[in-house]
Amino acid sequence: MSLDARFSLQRGTLSLSVALQVADGETLALLGPNGAGKSTTLQVLAGLLPIDHGHVRIDRSTVDAGSQGATTPPEGRDVGYVFQDHLLFEHLTARDNIAYGLRCRGSKPRLARAAAETWLQRVGLPGRGDARPRELSGGEAQRVALARSLATKPRLLLLDEPLAAADASARLALRRTLQSQLRTFATTCVVVVHDLDDALALADRIAVLEAGRIVQSGTVDELGQRPASRYVADLIGWNCFRGECRDHELTVESGARLHVGTAHRGPVIATLHPRAVALFRERPSGSPRNVWRAPVEATERSVECVRVRLGGDLPVIAEVTESAVAELRLDEGGEVWAAIKATEFRVAPI
Repeated sequence: MSLDARFSLQRGTLSLSVALQVADGETLALLGPNGAGKSTTLQVLAGLLPIDHGHVRIDRSTVDAGSQGATTPPEGRDVGYVFQDHLLFEHLTARDNIAYGLRCRGSKPRLARAAAETWLQRVGLPGRGDARPRELSGGEAQRVALARSLATKPRLLLLDEPLAAADASARLALRRTLQSQLRTFATTCVVVVHDLDDALALADRIAVLEAGRIVQSGTVDELGQRPASRYVADLIGWNCFRGECRDHELTVESGARLHVGTAHRGPVIATLHPRAVALFRERPSGSPRNVWRAPVEATERSVECVRVRLGGDLPVIAEVTESAVAELRLDEGGEVWAAIKATEFRVAPI
């Protein structure tokens, strides 16, 4: 295990209690709402913030043992850190920024600059070695910051929203560069990202941080099968219902009732893929046990489908095709009939 961290600390109003394990060569994406503690977690791993209790181990070496133990300073941890605003040295060229870390580790200036030139090629910036940070775009500066960190071959790489500084036109290219470098060098990495698309492109697993706690971790399929919170369900695009179940009848918080395929008693969380929600203009006939009328609040288009948001006592999201939008006149709003088979729900006790 390359990273084993289990720690707690109090910083202002944030109470952070985190448990993370990342295997050698694995990339873990850290997602969560603003203020959840994502950047603070990276600062702890880098040694910029001490922990109150617990431990941080990198390659089985304890680098922080809490207030009662030894702590390794940032420069002794062999950790690469790419900040959200890249923090390049403004008085140095792109080449010398990359060479800086190597020189700090004892490389001769000529060798460090030669290695930096190679890294400029690797991150897609040939011919930009003489440019200073103010002459670089946000995406280019972030590429330089990434190269500066990777050039030292760190045991652990930390990326704090590495795509945030890139404009829309450069974002996809930068994401591809990050993806390529992480795969090529198999560096153990924890990356804070803003949305699920970035997590899926860059990471092997996802950990969701809410209010200073890891509420769930796993692959996107594992998160989707049993979302631990409303935030997780919204993040992966599934519908999520909490309530009391009595046999096959689930009463949700609004008082609406749903029929589910598996019998339970007590508090449960039920999840449903948006593709399982069928929409009609007239009341449907057939086998669905859950049928109700609901207002169309919005239609949101993506590459593969149209997401239809329904309101009312049982808010739900449906995924349909463009042809269904036209046939049902969903862009016009109004009310539709929604139908869900009981067997489509995944129900788990909470």
